[in-house]
Amino acid sequence: MRFGVASLEWAWVYPGSWVLGEVCMASHHSPAFLALVNEAKSRIQELTVEQVRQKQLQGDPFYLVDVREESEWQAGHIVGAIHLSKGIIERDIEKVIPDKEAEIVLYCGGGFRSALAADNLQKMGYRRVISMDGGIRAWREAGFPESQPSPPAPLPEGEGS
Repeated sequence: MRFGVASLEWAWVYPGSWVLGEVCMASHHSPAFLALVNEAKSRIQELTVEQVRQKQLQGDPFYLVDVREESEWQAGHIVGAIHLSKGIIERDIEKVIPDKEAEIVLYCGGGFRSALAADNLQKMGYRRVISMDGGIRAWREAGFPESQPSPPAPLPEGEGS
């Protein structure tokens, strides 16, 4: 598959590092992908970022799971979240959260990957899986707290020059 440069966004993560980020607008996604996401969304529950933040403030017991890629996680994530990327969540969820009755809130960059992951976890028997609508972008727009990215460790003396 080829991508036009106009359809991609690059994000500055920390000094000396650029990563390709998830494209913000749905118009950049293929119709087949959007149909898949919409189909998944018809079967899952979603909460707004405000509702998820309220759950945190009330001390409600739930797992908050970031399903973005490792580079996205390293660039900053919601405080209290654990990381299981979309590529491994189905493989590893039962080791990390064996209780299929536990409440699990998933999030990604904009709510698409988390909806797909929520749908899959429901198919695996997890009964209380929720996708956070709008993802971390909506969380950031609301000004809610997140971890700050860690700068890379400095190279030992004499290396990298």
